[in-house]
Parts: sequence; structure tokens; C-alpha cells
Amino acid sequence: MFSGRSYRTITLRTAGAMVAILAACSANAQQKPAADTQEKVLRVCQDPKNLPMSDEQERGFENKIAALFAKKLGWKLEHTWSPQRMGFIRNTLRAKIPDTDTYKCDLVTSVSPGFEMGIATKPYFTSTYAMAYVKGKGLDSIRTPQDIHKLDKATLDKLKIGIFTGTPAADWLIKNKLSKQMVSYQLQTGDRDQYPGQIIENDLTSGKLDIAIAWGPITGYFAKNAHGVPIEVVPFPPKADGIRYGFSIAMGVRHGEQEFRDQINTLIDTSQPEIDAILQEYSVPIVTPEPPQSNTTAS
Repeated sequence: MFSGRSYRTITLRTAGAMVAILAACSANAQQKPAADTQEKVLRVCQDPKNLPMSDEQERGFENKIAALFAKKLGWKLEHTWSPQRMGFIRNTLRAKIPDTDTYKCDLVTSVSPGFEMGIATKPYFTSTYAMAYVKGKGLDSIRTPQDIHKLDKATLDKLKIGIFTGTPAADWLIKNKLSKQMVSYQLQTGDRDQYPGQIIENDLTSGKLDIAIAWGPITGYFAKNAHGVPIEVVPFPPKADGIRYGFSIAMGVRHGEQEFRDQINTLIDTSQPEIDAILQEYSVPIVTPEPPQSNTTAS
């Protein structure tokens, strides 16, 4: 028979073990809803005013691709809207809903394949920078970017070419000795109502600019939707004269979420024909990605 002391010792040990088991069960119970939620809700981080990529009315191609993925998963689609500028990842992918353990969103629909603030998926398209001009105003001979040098000197000297600072377009103008023709725009102004497409939608169509150079998806979309103004789009080659104009676009998830990343990769693979059709609808210039190189980084 057990002595009272032995019985108390066993009872205390048993109680301690039960506490540990209950704690583990409690921890599992707390973790389970997060997994259940991920299985049922696709939370995406997107810019509320950045057509043709995304907007709050869900009119962008990233909106449509996210909706396609949610439909294929059988999940509900939810958005966290934030301007895709400085602090975007900190305020979305890495931020939790106040007083919860749930992150505001789980998937960024546009990142570089070299995304360092999380894990990148495989790219789902590759595009390039492109120039645009209004047809019928003396520039119709431009069929490649280098054709600009075939213009007569008087026309060339008075050109106003709009570009965003810090982009390959600025490098191209400098390399081609066209700095005097440059009209610079800031890509990130801090103004929530500002969006890159205004360079074409407003300034090119109104005649404030003769040529606009921007990221291909922006150029293609706003040229197509220029309210009756005929605009020609001239894509740059992916790389020329030491300047890279073509970039691949992937999606991003948090560090440590390789399983979710792999799930999105599978969706990209199985949905590529639908993705390509969406991009074509938005007039996104598509180019063949360059073979990966160890000294090449995405922008």
C-alpha cells in the first residue's frame, strides 16, 4: 500500500502532467482557428489606387487574379488596402489585426522574385518598360525606342519626355543624351490620390508631354483606355546597352510560410492560362524572362 507521502507525491506528479497536457491542448486550440481561417479566407494586401494593378473597386488585374485564386481554393476573399509605398509590408503582411493573433493579410500580389521581407512565389509574368506617344503628331515613325534618333533635329530638340525618377527610363534618356527633353515625375509622392497612370491619362493625352515612359502594364493599360485618344505603345527590350527594362513579378508571403507559398505556386502553375488571358485583357506587354544570373537582382 502507498504511504500518505507517496500518494501525495504521485498525485502531485499526476496533477503536474495533467497541467502540461491541458496547456498543450490549450495551445493547440489557440493555433487551430488560425489554420482553419487560412483554409477558408484568402487575405491579400493590395494598393487601393494603383490601376491597372489594383484598386478598391477591384478593377485591376491583381484583383482579378486574387479572385481567381480564391475561387479555385473555395475560400472567401478579403483585402487589406494600403498604398504600396514605404512601409507597405510592415503595415500589411507583417501587421496583426489589433487585439488578435490574425495578420491583416497573408499574400502580397506583386513583389520582386528577390523579395527579402518575406518569401517570393515563382513569377507569374514578366513585363518591360514601354514608351507611349499620341499618333498623328509627328512621332509615328517610332517603332523601337532607338527610332527616336531618326527624328529631325528640330522635332527632337523640342520633345518633352515624361519619366519617373529612379527608373530605367531615366537611365535610358541619360545614356541617349536626351536629358534636356526629360520631364521628371516622382513615383511616390505621399499623395494617396496620386497614381502612376496619370502621366499618360492626364499629361500625355492633354499634350503636356510628347512621350511618356513607364512600367509596361501602366503604359499598355492607360494607352488602351485613353478616352478616344489614339496612343501608340513601344515596349523596350528586356535588356539593352547594359540597362535592364524587363522585370518578373511574383507574389509574397511571410517568412516561415513555405507551405502556403507552395500552395500559391501550385495555383500559379494551374492557372497560368487564365492569368495570361487576364494580362492580355489589360494590354500588359509580356516579354520572355532572361535566364537567371547570380549577379542579377529584380527591381
